[in-house]
Amino acid sequence: MATGWAHEGAVLDQIEDTITDGVTNARARLPTGEGTLECVECGEEIPAARRKALPGVHTCIDCQAGRDRRVVHATINRRGSKDSQLR
Repeated sequence: MATGWAHEGAVLDQIEDTITDGVTNARARLPTGEGTLECVECGEEIPAARRKALPGVHTCIDCQAGRDRRVVHATINRRGSKDSQLR
């Protein structure tokens, strides 16, 4: 297959890098440290099952869902054309 200037398998490398970046970003958003018994946003008690599943959690499910909706994903443009870099 003709790939121009790219080496064989470059597309798969780009896909793998994108997946790795996504996993790294998701892990960075996981709670760390000692958790709390009450939600830091609304003050409601965090269920024991949630605290057990996510050690270090600081928010209840509803407040975390609101935070997750506000997450802005910064992505890297992995396409090789110059035009895509200028957009």
